[in-house]
Amino acid sequence: MTTTLSNPYAGRKVWFLTGSQGLYGEDTLQQVADQSRHVAETLDAAEAIPATIEHREVLTDREAIHAEVLAANADPDCLGVIVWMHTFSPARMWIRGLEALTKPLLHFHTQANRELPWAEIDMDFMNLNQAAHGDREFAYMAARTSTPRKTVVGHATDERVRAKVGTWVRAAAGWDTLQHLKLCRFGDTMRNVAVTEGDKTEAEIALGTAVNAWAVNDLVERVEAVPQAEVDRLLAEYEELYDVAEELRDGGSRRESLEYAARQEAGMRSFLVEGGFEAFTTNFEDLGGLRQLPGLAVQRLMAEGYGFGAEGDWKTALLVRAAKVMGHGLDGGASLMEDYTYEMTPGKEKILGAHMLEICPSLTTARPRLEIHPLGIGDREDPVRLVFDTDPGEAVVVAMTDLRERFRLTANAVDVVGPDQELPNLPVARAVWEPRPDFATSAECWLTAGAAHHTVMSTAVGVEAFADLAEIAGVELAVIDESTSTCGFAQELRLNAAYHRLAQGL
Repeated sequence: MTTTLSNPYAGRKVWFLTGSQGLYGEDTLQQVADQSRHVAETLDAAEAIPATIEHREVLTDREAIHAEVLAANADPDCLGVIVWMHTFSPARMWIRGLEALTKPLLHFHTQANRELPWAEIDMDFMNLNQAAHGDREFAYMAARTSTPRKTVVGHATDERVRAKVGTWVRAAAGWDTLQHLKLCRFGDTMRNVAVTEGDKTEAEIALGTAVNAWAVNDLVERVEAVPQAEVDRLLAEYEELYDVAEELRDGGSRRESLEYAARQEAGMRSFLVEGGFEAFTTNFEDLGGLRQLPGLAVQRLMAEGYGFGAEGDWKTALLVRAAKVMGHGLDGGASLMEDYTYEMTPGKEKILGAHMLEICPSLTTARPRLEIHPLGIGDREDPVRLVFDTDPGEAVVVAMTDLRERFRLTANAVDVVGPDQELPNLPVARAVWEPRPDFATSAECWLTAGAAHHTVMSTAVGVEAFADLAEIAGVELAVIDESTSTCGFAQELRLNAAYHRLAQGL
């Protein structure tokens, strides 16, 4: 498939900062530098960590710390900083740096050696390996200055540690994409719907995302201007990648509809690329001169990495884009999803999710079927779409809601399963899942949170990545998982409301 969005980790770095002080002498500081470089290189070699871990000079005074933080802030390739106190680094030296830091922070509580050389330990060893209390000194100051951070504890060779660092790096990249994201709304939101609305100005203040609208007929001009050669190229690509329904094949009775779908895809891509957009929305109530509601085009653009929200839902579109970035290079995918209907037989409870057309094929490893069917809504020609079942496995569904003074993310850990029976009469892509901890608890908590019916489903990254993203962004996160109870969840929401309102100040 054509790829227009670049690898979000290519050329991106995380700076590895090591704290110490000048009292130990040059010999000790050289050992500190050598060992911290080795720790950074160990992390950098881990497959679980998608960006380069770049070792920086050991920091021993407040001026150097402040200058390093400002340099990290100014480097567009720097996704965030990892900080480790190899020795004791008096934390008042870090105040100016922590207060100036605008990049995501991970505090890595580790040490150079995995096993203690018990019989060889002397005071020189103790003076060199002081992270056990050096990191506590730093953590106090980070808490005192209310610096958002993720804390990871363990040795750099531990796969659990590498996975946690890698998840945080992915969240930092998700935050970076939101900070620079331009989102194009083709038309407005669906009329009279509540959850698709939101404060676009607050989104740009809180997340950095610029959300703006363009007339659908601006897109129509692009669609109509697509050269036939590009249409033919896409048609050949469809034949290669999908099981194309006979009526859509060359010479088939509905071939012209597929040609128009290809024209839509090429026109939309051209519009998005030229505008520098990495997420977009459409709305079946606002189609202008488009002959079809874009289905195949949206599915394929999402598969390339674009964020998407239906009915003008820009909040879900930016979440889909963040999930695409965080999951880049991992098995699985991310897509717009919508809770549609339930299986409520006791002991067999499940949720059937889908949308009118727009579920991303990154959720399946099977070969999708390319079909055309009536839509029954939108007052346009029958649209073309990819039909498939989402692969079974662990996933998370996340909704973003606007609560006037803040945004809330609600995340539910789920298990995608196969449908109980075949779905021969449901001509759209879909997913069936069992929510954790169970159907009734999940649904009650979701409704208590006021979470939306539009979500992003990610089968590549889980709850932890969204938790890290929420911490970096300072956004409320409410998690529904195997440990959730309805009473505990309701109390958590009350505490969240109090905290986030107080944190905003007067």
